[in-house]
Amino acid sequence: MTPVSITAPRILVIEDDLVLGAYVHEHLGRCGFQVTWCQNGKDGLAMARAQAFDVVLMDILLPGMDGLSVLTDLRTRDSTPVLLMSALGAEADRISGFRLGADDYLPKPFSMAELRVRIEAILRRVALDRRHVAPPAEREAHSLRFDDELCDVHFGTQWAGLTRSEYRLLETLSRNGDEVLSKAFLYQHVLQRGYAPHDRSLDMHISQIRRKLKAIGYSEREVRTVWGKGYVLSALDEMV
Repeated sequence: MTPVSITAPRILVIEDDLVLGAYVHEHLGRCGFQVTWCQNGKDGLAMARAQAFDVVLMDILLPGMDGLSVLTDLRTRDSTPVLLMSALGAEADRISGFRLGADDYLPKPFSMAELRVRIEAILRRVALDRRHVAPPAEREAHSLRFDDELCDVHFGTQWAGLTRSEYRLLETLSRNGDEVLSKAFLYQHVLQRGYAPHDRSLDMHISQIRRKLKAIGYSEREVRTVWGKGYVLSALDEMV
């Protein structure tokens, strides 16, 4: 199953809170989305396997099967964007979600306006990924090979297993050479939303990119933090 492009984007909501679930279902429906609502993890996973959705919106604490387990199973099958939502506020919980392949994280409580903006940002990223296929589909940069169709990179015979957001971040940094890209720029042009100082999503994506590149043995270049400026993909012996 892969994200599909239809007139009305299809959203799968997996949320056991009856009040919140009904509210999200009604609000997103009024916004023009086709919404399917499941109230436990097992039913949500079965629905995700049976049908194609553009975005999966999922709580972490779910009866039957928790959201992180559902996410783990989904990522063995497809790359449908997943937005996690949870009252869990610990950084470790957010990191676990991103590490397992979540595309975004929305802490509870949240406004319906922010939820809609986050979903629309994910849909824009997917649309951009589909249009941005440079010939040839597989390109080499500094011994790291970029595959625009798979939205992943590999070094030698090993694939990094990047999410779409991670791939777009790394590809953007690579494409801009040794230029330091600000957080505001990366939020706006890659994550498709404005930068807020309390939002750690970008930092977590960068952390996962570093971890995954290290895991496949790639060390020629690294994503460096330039304090007060942003991020740059530079050689290990270069000073920024």
